Amino acid sequence: MFPIAYHPVFKYPVPEGHRFPMDKYELLPLQLLREGIAEESDFFSPEPVGLAHVYAVHDRAYVDRFVAGALTRQEMRRIGFKHSPALVERELRIAQGTVEGALKALGTGIAFNIAGGTHHASRRMGEGFCMINDQAVAAQYLVDHGRAKQVLIVDLDVHQGNGTADIFTGESRVFTFSMHAAGNYPFRKTRSDLDIALPDRTGDSGYLALLSETFPKLIEKIKPDFIFYQAGVDILSSDKLGRLACTIEGCRQRDEIVLQTARKHNIPVQCSMGGGYSAQLKVIIEAHANTYRVARGL
Repeated sequence: MFPIAYHPVFKYPVPEGHRFPMDKYELLPLQLLREGIAEESDFFSPEPVGLAHVYAVHDRAYVDRFVAGALTRQEMRRIGFKHSPALVERELRIAQGTVEGALKALGTGIAFNIAGGTHHASRRMGEGFCMINDQAVAAQYLVDHGRAKQVLIVDLDVHQGNGTADIFTGESRVFTFSMHAAGNYPFRKTRSDLDIALPDRTGDSGYLALLSETFPKLIEKIKPDFIFYQAGVDILSSDKLGRLACTIEGCRQRDEIVLQTARKHNIPVQCSMGGGYSAQLKVIIEAHANTYRVARGL
């Protein structure tokens, strides 16, 4: 049906000092299989990405220190994880899953990464549980290897994609669009090519009206031949780290706007799942599964 990057290592480790619902990385594939949204053959297990592809968007010294476990305590505190070889493997496999997914989407129209959406990782540092920016690595790969001429990164996580914005400052072949809660992390934003900052408690009607007006116009203006979609479900009113007030149905309609518009213009999409921190795990799984349901319906 459509390719989905997944590897058991994606679910580990839990951020130090927190109890975030990392079980979603294991449970979401089971939900997709149970409903028949996906089949076993749709899943692929990525190897670690080649460091040359990571160096294309991240400072080499930063990457080498991260891989070697040589980041300072302050740097790891900013990231939010405790360093381990498993953490390095997780990040490298997630990035490769997005690269491979993007290449597969050129043929299938859409591909997913169960994890990914690590949009806070900037060129020279990691933060906010993000160390290697998977969609940035894949976007740069596509334009550098002639697989896309104009990429559009659509970041609809509740948090601004500051790392992605930093990486692609001055890169005309990659257009960054972030629609996020104005008062949420990161508190010092990095300017994207287009930022839409929403007031606290913005709900379905305001959110969807703004996206419906903005996104099709952006497609016409940018004329991308590939889209990366960061589909965080932390825009939900139930999200512990969000400041918006969207419902599960509103979140589903958001996905519909993005994927239907891309389909209308025959633009391939790679989708990384992004954040989701509602208190009830079933809410997170349902919201993420909706993105796949929308894709299947198309």
